[in-house]
Amino acid sequence: MTTDPIRLSADLIRCPSVTPEEGGALVLLEGLLSGAGFTCTRVDRNGTPNLYARWGAKGAAKSFGFNGHTDVVPVGDAAAWTHDPFGAEIVDGVMWGRGATDMKTAVAAFAAAAVDFVTETPPDGAVILAITGDEEGPGRDGTRALLDWMKAEGEAMSVCLVGEPTCPNEMGEMMKIGRRGSLSFYIEAEGVQGHAAYPHRAKNPLHALVDLLGRMTAEPLDHGTDHFQPSSLQITTIDCGNPANNVIPAKARATVNIRFNDAHTGEGLIAWAEAMASEITAETGIRIALNPDISGESFVTPPGPFVDLVAKSVEAETGRAPELSTSGGTSDARFVKDHCPVVEFGLVGATMHQVDERVPLDQIEALTRVYARILRDYFA
Repeated sequence: MTTDPIRLSADLIRCPSVTPEEGGALVLLEGLLSGAGFTCTRVDRNGTPNLYARWGAKGAAKSFGFNGHTDVVPVGDAAAWTHDPFGAEIVDGVMWGRGATDMKTAVAAFAAAAVDFVTETPPDGAVILAITGDEEGPGRDGTRALLDWMKAEGEAMSVCLVGEPTCPNEMGEMMKIGRRGSLSFYIEAEGVQGHAAYPHRAKNPLHALVDLLGRMTAEPLDHGTDHFQPSSLQITTIDCGNPANNVIPAKARATVNIRFNDAHTGEGLIAWAEAMASEITAETGIRIALNPDISGESFVTPPGPFVDLVAKSVEAETGRAPELSTSGGTSDARFVKDHCPVVEFGLVGATMHQVDERVPLDQIEALTRVYARILRDYFA
């Protein structure tokens, strides 16, 4: 490795880029990539920092893209950390710091692999890095902004690899070929306040709300599909803010989150919930507003040449054939999938978002070798 991914990882971790702050991370990467011949463009939108870097001709028939983020979640109680969360200290072959697994090290790994690849064996095609500072935030002006800009400018990736941590326990054991969709309902039920001893003079929104939640959870949404586990519906909060035991409240609220597989669409699930809410309103007179928010649709990149390429590269460099998984939460792959085929492979994510986030140095080196092999084999 000519470009040292460990040193680059440390330099990135030392940038305090807690969402939405850029913290110097994209400036650092732009300097490295520009020096290696990449055409770099800042694609900031609404104060969100983003970087697009391309080596090779615009509109190349064959282009390989990497996507990742340099923003990190807050450190929490800094005093609870064993080492400075922005110090990138290395102790006994382990690097400590916020972003050590999620995912400054993966960005360093694919940047180092890309720089070395285009410098040593310039490919017939383009290598693209689309890096955002908004993955841990609202997700409105990060990768979405990059993809909107690419469409407007005629820039394109043929395929894309997202560097999110994908391995539960051992390096190389899992890659993601899809993700479940995520839909939240911020439910509000409005009735008529009254005395608990005179319920005929009131309309209790809690009864209607509990009825709705009961109907939503009465039966499984599905039993899984070829590539996905069963969809999951979880009630995450119920509240009416009522301090009195003898008052029927006027309003009640609840939040429901659904992680859904490819048997559903977000709009289909909204229609399903709206039908139940309408029935309960007709029965009770309680107004129910669902206020849905779809943060991503489910998707899968079916096994084929691109998935096989990544899987074989992972096995060659780690000695493990990765499980093709769709488990876990959401990632920016949910946006990239509308642009080109996308898969995810990265580090072991055991300590991501935790106090004392850390990564063994040999994992960073292994990930860089995987990315380098993928590039070589893709353009071979």
